[in-house]
Amino acid sequence: MGIFEKFKLGFKKSADSISSGLREIIVKKEIDDETLNKIEEFLISSDVGIDASGEIKNIISQKKIDPKKNAVEEINAILKEYILELMVPLEKKDFFENKENLNVTLISGVNGVGKTTTIGKIGKIFKDNGSEVIFSACDTFRAAAIEQLESWSDKIGATIIKSNPGSDPASVAYKAIEHAKNNNIRRVLIDTAGRLQNKKNLMDEFKKIANVIKKTDESAPHDVVLVLDATSGQNIINQLEEFDKIIKITGLIMTKLDGTAKGGVLIAISKKYKVPILGLGLGEKEDDLQIFNAEQFADAFTQFN
Repeated sequence: MGIFEKFKLGFKKSADSISSGLREIIVKKEIDDETLNKIEEFLISSDVGIDASGEIKNIISQKKIDPKKNAVEEINAILKEYILELMVPLEKKDFFENKENLNVTLISGVNGVGKTTTIGKIGKIFKDNGSEVIFSACDTFRAAAIEQLESWSDKIGATIIKSNPGSDPASVAYKAIEHAKNNNIRRVLIDTAGRLQNKKNLMDEFKKIANVIKKTDESAPHDVVLVLDATSGQNIINQLEEFDKIIKITGLIMTKLDGTAKGGVLIAISKKYKVPILGLGLGEKEDDLQIFNAEQFADAFTQFN
């Protein structure tokens, strides 16, 4: 199975939920106010978000649905067009391209979102594109996290800079960047401890890592990626807000889309924050990271059954 087929399969629950939900709501050819309200409520319940759902409702109300055509298919087409207009500007495929200079990426997120696995997958894409990669094991609070990142470094052939469990995470980041400079390695991926956005001491540690990175290179970190778990629903919006207060988030990766009906939350977060979307996690294997493509997302999310 190719990555796009896996991508479509991963969104099948979301797409099935959308198409079956619209069928239940649209039982007559004319789209009246009552039907419009039901569509809006349904989209909100599908995690599309209040703002985006309201806009989609208004677009449908302004367009004349041809009574000779299938109304559900017509509205599905409107939804697809809306997604494209919203998300095409949020593509950032150049994130994965080779860089001429040192590029330090700070990876953040709460516990359990799949940060370390995502770092391994990103590193695999970098390596496939011809870049040497350094992993910085800054989740020093858990020995298992260091071991997991080391396993990924062995798997894809990346260098890993690590220290003993309990060591200062910022010092590990510093050593990784210095190693990159001394060995002309341009890609550094920094794994940080999973932290709850409401735990001040952990968020302060995250900020310290960012500050120490700047001491080695004023322009770093060049990217700050927030990994989000699609199964968390609207809670991910709060996560983005809190992490963005510490240091500006420059890209998102959404994980656990391989078996959830919660794909709509990516529309909600795109509408509210306009943060670039880098990729979508579709499983645990090293090739299970889909570089974000708005058209593929729109096709998969609105696939009609």
